[in-house]
Amino acid sequence: MKGKTVGLRSGTALVPKAKTPGKKGSLRVAAVQMRFAQTIPENLQRIDQATAAAAKDGVDVILFPECATTGYACDFGTIDAAELRDAIQTLGFMAAHHQVQMLVGSPILCGRHLFNALLVFDRQGRLVHTYAKCQLTESDRRWFTPGDGLSLFRLDGVPSTAILCHERRYPELVRIPVMAGAKIVFHPNAGMDRLEVSKTKRGGRDGIPVRAFENAVFYVFANSVGPQGGGLWSAGDSKIIAPDGTLLRLADNRRETVLVADLELARATRKYAQDSLLHPRFLAPHWRRILSEMRRRVRENNQTFRRGMRGGVKR
Repeated sequence: MKGKTVGLRSGTALVPKAKTPGKKGSLRVAAVQMRFAQTIPENLQRIDQATAAAAKDGVDVILFPECATTGYACDFGTIDAAELRDAIQTLGFMAAHHQVQMLVGSPILCGRHLFNALLVFDRQGRLVHTYAKCQLTESDRRWFTPGDGLSLFRLDGVPSTAILCHERRYPELVRIPVMAGAKIVFHPNAGMDRLEVSKTKRGGRDGIPVRAFENAVFYVFANSVGPQGGGLWSAGDSKIIAPDGTLLRLADNRRETVLVADLELARATRKYAQDSLLHPRFLAPHWRRILSEMRRRVRENNQTFRRGMRGGVKR
């Protein structure tokens, strides 16, 4: 798939050859550290180029930053609903064409509401999960409606979860899905700092490895990099982290790159989250109720977003 990808319609659907997932017991993942462009077509082209390169390297799952389709430093009130729907459809065609599972940060319109979301596509290009950011920053609140759920989905059968950007400060958003079975946390980000702050970041020393360690799971973090407008910058520092908190891959704070790592899934024991399900004993029945409600809400949200995005109305 070359060049401009916006505007593909259902009549141009691709029929990929079957692709065998990664070797049993492992998953090859990629985190794309991306410099945002000024337009949706340009961002889609960059997403396609990175996806093609990762697929050629045998990657099973590729993660892009928050708002990768539009960039984060944009006027979300001017987004054209039809162009955004076409962009999301195009992402599905990319996943099918490259036979890779894609996790892409994007605004989505659902009815009259705009959400800051992560879209999960399977190898056939089907949208299998949508997570809407629920803990919003002040700049988010100007445009976005908060989500009302958590994230839980499967990639080649591997239970996984996701948070968006600022949500790394809310450990329950990770711990509860890990209690429910998640072995990998995917975290798309779009950093917004002053240049002098971005220049000092961070060599991976930002607290994210703690989230992997305290849950005994893998953690995949994809950030944007470079200028964000208004004198603000994004500092990169994308990374892939093992369940013991060690860095498997780490990007710098200057350049676009694609990080790739093979995750040996037996290392993701989820031990501490599982222990918390049992002790203290008085909490055990409450955790069971929470997990049941979380799974129900995930199913309902996926259905709601699928229906709503088909007929999204610009607010």
